Amino acid sequence: MLIEIDEGSGFCFGVTTAIKKAEEELAKSDSLYCLGDIVHNGREVERLKRMGLMTVEHSDLQSLHDIKMLLRAHGEPPQTYQTAQSQHISLIDATCPVVLNLQKRIRKAYETGGQIVIYGKNGHAEVVGLVGQTEGTAIVIESLDDAKQLDLSHDIQLFSQTTKSLEGFREIVKYIETHMQEGAHFQYFDTICRQVANRIPNIMDFASKHDVILFVCGKKSSNGKVLYNQCMSVNPHTYMIDDPEEIDFQWFEGIDSVGICGATSTPKWLMEECKKRIENEQTGL
Repeated sequence: MLIEIDEGSGFCFGVTTAIKKAEEELAKSDSLYCLGDIVHNGREVERLKRMGLMTVEHSDLQSLHDIKMLLRAHGEPPQTYQTAQSQHISLIDATCPVVLNLQKRIRKAYETGGQIVIYGKNGHAEVVGLVGQTEGTAIVIESLDDAKQLDLSHDIQLFSQTTKSLEGFREIVKYIETHMQEGAHFQYFDTICRQVANRIPNIMDFASKHDVILFVCGKKSSNGKVLYNQCMSVNPHTYMIDDPEEIDFQWFEGIDSVGICGATSTPKWLMEECKKRIENEQTGL
């Protein structure tokens, strides 16, 4: 049975950089704090925890002083930087450059006036950082149904979370364009990361070439859910797992090929572990 790992799957640039910064700091110090999970993958979080990375939440900030803390690729609202300064927390800022640029654009748009609307997942770390650029006034929409609840009699500037579906964004743009009321102005900015968006056609092509697909992904990953659904759309024999131990070998009965792929938050080493477990089962090890 052929077992192939998708070359295009694995960490995106932003996540790779954040993890590299964490590893570099941990190599020269005993411990490092990270605000939130550094990546939405439990196995990778555990690996870095063993190296000394301690995950904390926003609610912990007031009790922390004189420490070194990493800001992950998702980005943070201005309030986080203000709190860190007042608590004498030294920051290692690993915000993805794409997200950082988006934050600046939203802040500038907010300062010019008009309603800011963000197509994204409510409560997602990146979205929290984006809304923070508008002093909490931006409206977050998750779907076309949400867009239909907007007041289209006022000017709107629409942005997108970097990892959202390009198709979903275009659908929302089309609706708003055709329903804006006379006298109101609509501007939209396609701020979806192409490194992420381009994975959709590539992963669909990969999924279509194999009998069974193992989609390796942390349960918290928004990007993972999008890519998993795309795989399912072309290959119904797609299974989402976040650990090699979840593999059910009955999935492979009577088939010739298995494809292993994952999200932008999935480490390559974890996909390799999945492949190794299948190979060991085949050889009886």
